[in-house]
Amino acid sequence: MKQEQSIQTILEGQTKRALRAYRLRLTASVDCIRFLLKQGLAFRGHDESEYSRNRGNFIELLRFLADHSAEIFGVVLQNAPSNCKLVCSDIQKEIVHAASIETTNKIIEELGQELFSVLVDESRDISCKEQMAIVLRFVSKQGMIVERFLAIVRVSETTSMSLKVSLEELFCKHGLSFSRLRGQGYDGASNMRGEFNGLKALILKENSCAYYVHCFAHQLQLVLVAVAEKHKRIATLFTYLSNLQSTVGASCQRRDKLREERAAEVQEALKDGDLSIGTGSNQETSLARPGTTRWSSHYRSLTNLTILFGAVMSVLEDILENAKDAYNRGNASSLLDSLATFEFVFSCLFMKNVLAITHELSQALQKKEQENINAVDLVVVAKLRLQNMRDNGWNSLLDEVHSFCSKHKIDVLNMEDEKVAKRSERAIQGMKNDHYYRIDLFYAVIDLILRELNDRFTEANTELLRYKATKVYGKICIL
Repeated sequence: MKQEQSIQTILEGQTKRALRAYRLRLTASVDCIRFLLKQGLAFRGHDESEYSRNRGNFIELLRFLADHSAEIFGVVLQNAPSNCKLVCSDIQKEIVHAASIETTNKIIEELGQELFSVLVDESRDISCKEQMAIVLRFVSKQGMIVERFLAIVRVSETTSMSLKVSLEELFCKHGLSFSRLRGQGYDGASNMRGEFNGLKALILKENSCAYYVHCFAHQLQLVLVAVAEKHKRIATLFTYLSNLQSTVGASCQRRDKLREERAAEVQEALKDGDLSIGTGSNQETSLARPGTTRWSSHYRSLTNLTILFGAVMSVLEDILENAKDAYNRGNASSLLDSLATFEFVFSCLFMKNVLAITHELSQALQKKEQENINAVDLVVVAKLRLQNMRDNGWNSLLDEVHSFCSKHKIDVLNMEDEKVAKRSERAIQGMKNDHYYRIDLFYAVIDLILRELNDRFTEANTELLRYKATKVYGKICIL
């Protein structure tokens, strides 16, 4: 009997071929999953049946690989054994879980025995479950400051003690300890930054070197939020902005009308010599919706509104005349009455100039660590510029408001006349316009911003940010 024709040899050959096919099939599935994970794409589709034209990202990507490789084509999907296709959701989850374990182990290996800081934030997912995201920040062996996302931990409660227990369990799981912690970074929630019972206080009781620094960019947002919440006129201004964007941008026809009106204005200004032609000049602009957490968007909203003011008024007049329903006509009429006033123009240009100062600081605070020394200096510069605006900026602002009102045919108020008080402003009856706009609005808002900046950007926190920016502080990385 020939050895190569024996049953044992044939079975061994079939086993080797099946093993090779399995490994090739598994490798193809792993490669597809790695790609989808890296790009943050969904795996599954609405219809993954064989007759579907789009079976989801995972299967379609696997089919793409098979179409470009005859070797892979022969072992996947319809050419794979019915009980070993490696495409079901359970297999996908197992591979993803294995990838997460390997990634986490690599992060812990990269950290080694170095000191580190922790960044923590809590939020609800789409299924309304509370979870805590943990990021490690440390100095790598190459001397670079790196941030590594470690885990998302499901928490049943958001109390400071519950968060501390969950964080401690995660540290124990990966061989970390609070004794190596040298920095804490959280948002401004009371359960995180509380002086006595907050998460940062509980950790400081165990390790007094785990310094807490509130995110500087977030603090700046809170400064501007405080202004909007505490000053009624500024809060009203941003309410008008949001309502205006919803009204003018409610349909494609209104957006097209806005573009047409703006294009006509630009052509007229170019013809009269009021605008110059150049690369990047006179680009198409649209109204930007102000965001609730990103106050840089408020600066863009105000800037775009001042550019598009004439076109916006034309669109509102068109809505007032041609809208079919009474709600849109009434809304447009209310906005027209509010926007075409000296008070609105003053508030708009004033806050645009204020936010222009803080916008540069906001952008710097969100850049990479190599820009943070400049960001520290910009905190001081922003305070000085605001103080200079308070001391010397009144006349220039008033001239800008007068010029804007004259351009758009809006009545200019005499500062020596008595302020016409609305029903909600009985407290200012008998007050002159100069006192209202200069003292109650101009000085009051700038003083409020300066006070909030001084309270939140203290000298101690500024020095900690300087240490962070130098990258070398006993190999301690502080947020």
